[in-house]
Amino acid sequence: MCFYLLSVVDPVVITSRGNNPPPPWFYPNRLEVVRYVYFPEFTIYYDLYARAYIFLEGGIWVRRNELPPRYNNANLMHSRYERIQNYSDDNIRRYHEENNTNRGRSNRTVRRNNE
Repeated sequence: MCFYLLSVVDPVVITSRGNNPPPPWFYPNRLEVVRYVYFPEFTIYYDLYARAYIFLEGGIWVRRNELPPRYNNANLMHSRYERIQNYSDDNIRRYHEENNTNRGRSNRTVRRNNE
């Protein structure tokens, strides 16, 4: 990991590859170490370490350097994203199943007639 001391006020991103800048849409507000960024609106992850997008294709998580044409209308520069803290494993499927599979669903208990 490479650290630079800068005399400017610009944000600094530290990833596991100091010479590998993040994509232009990633502008964090503070110094932090993250590997993944998640776009919940599109169910897309971005691996800052591998510089690859991770998304579902036919029910399988795939990694690509570019998004396929079906995401042409996805403007990641203006989309909400979440920094995935404290997760650096290669298996994003496991992370997604543990943290994001129930998003958008109600967590209210539904009463059934026999209860």
